[in-house]
Amino acid sequence: MIRKAKTENGIVKGLPAADPRITSFKGIPFAAPPVGENRWRAPQPCPDWDGELEAYQFAPISVQNTPGLGTDVYCKEWHVDPEIPMGEDCLYLNVWTNAKTVDDKLPVLVWFFGGGFQWGYTAEMEFDGERFARRDIVVVTVNYRLNLFGFLAHPDLAKEQPDAPTNFGLLDQQAGLRWVKRNIKAFGGDPDNITIAGQSAGGGSVMQQITSPTNKDMFRKAIILSGVISSPYTGPAPGITPGPAEEAQALGKAFFDFIGAGSLAEARKLDATWLLSKYDEYVATHMRMFPSQDGVFCVGDPIKLFAEGRHLDIPVIAGNTADEFLSFLPAKDEAELKELATRTFGKDAETFLAFPESQKRFGDTAYAPVSGIECSVKSMFLESQEKGTSKDCYYYRFDADIPGPDHPGTFHSVDLWFFFETLAKCWRPFTGKHYDVARQMCNYMANFIKTGNPNGTDIDGTLLPEWKQYTKEHTAGVVFGKETAYSEEQSNTPLVDFLISKMRDRLR
Repeated sequence: MIRKAKTENGIVKGLPAADPRITSFKGIPFAAPPVGENRWRAPQPCPDWDGELEAYQFAPISVQNTPGLGTDVYCKEWHVDPEIPMGEDCLYLNVWTNAKTVDDKLPVLVWFFGGGFQWGYTAEMEFDGERFARRDIVVVTVNYRLNLFGFLAHPDLAKEQPDAPTNFGLLDQQAGLRWVKRNIKAFGGDPDNITIAGQSAGGGSVMQQITSPTNKDMFRKAIILSGVISSPYTGPAPGITPGPAEEAQALGKAFFDFIGAGSLAEARKLDATWLLSKYDEYVATHMRMFPSQDGVFCVGDPIKLFAEGRHLDIPVIAGNTADEFLSFLPAKDEAELKELATRTFGKDAETFLAFPESQKRFGDTAYAPVSGIECSVKSMFLESQEKGTSKDCYYYRFDADIPGPDHPGTFHSVDLWFFFETLAKCWRPFTGKHYDVARQMCNYMANFIKTGNPNGTDIDGTLLPEWKQYTKEHTAGVVFGKETAYSEEQSNTPLVDFLISKMRDRLR
């Protein structure tokens, strides 16, 4: 077992995980603290240290609103600790490994958390890498800057540092990934077999990384959970879809005016907690700060770039939960529905209205609910394949039975308990069938991380249900269902096929 590892900056010392055959290393620095002059700069080289760094606990989380103070489902689900340490000095990562020697060359999973690019942290209890490590995978979770600290853009930044004018949170992820490439062998990992994965904004981050021209040969595979977010009715999602640099810079300039900062040098000296409080006031009347098209790291809408074949041509898994982020047409009656359909689909409005699902009500003021993520993933896959790329694409839908007195359905992010097979940490009354689905999901993902193909055997040696690639000829994938995982032959309704065709037109 590897309890100590020699990195490029010094020796780190880990601890036995709950399973003593696994070592966990928590709080390994991968860049210099992004404070003072390094605020709103690309991550700088990590300084060396003497002796052995005790990597025994998670480092402080990125500056954000205090977790665990709300009443929403996420505060009950995993944002449970208002006392968790927080600070600008946050560029640290964590490693779980069951390697015996540095020559084991185990496949590597690098994970980016979600949270709308405003919140989130690697210390969330569901992101425990131990179950993947038991499957002979080295797991790395990377922290990154958020909100105004991670995504401020400003005209002066563009002038001062044109090579990295914004998107500092995404650059943090990239710096963590490059650290893995250089150092993971010391933990028994294979630097030539890296898979990146993330959920929600973390999945959006994966999309950003695989479509960035600065990431050639950095990783071999990608897993995108609920991160290909667009609507077949209204188009790209604000925030998740990066906007123009000029708009982001105007937003940052207005923020500096709001806080009374006359220069970058002045703003870099302001207290981080005070800045966050002013940001909270600012976003009451302005858009939050998100990734933007800086022309260097991010050169366009990642979904459109992927559809155009302008991405790393690597195997990809992508999908969604059944109940999250449903798209719909907001109409109070059939007359308004017809008007909206005409505005949205033009000459094809009557075709749309002829589908029975178009008449389905969604609450009192909406019609035709569909999964926007499902339509987005499938249209992106098909369009890219037509360009001769993305032949190894796998679609999934998560539709498990989620228990609890709140009857939540498959809400956004609940699949994380299953992906990491960490159900035992959750307060929900999960039973055997849930653990079966989680085991299958983790097995599929582990197979994919190892080989680029999710198919393989379950724990008892039996074959998992076949997960076929998503193609024009096979428009389906695997469903993580109420009792077990199963494969579908065809999953699209005629309405979904229609909407996919419209989204593909938009992507061209």
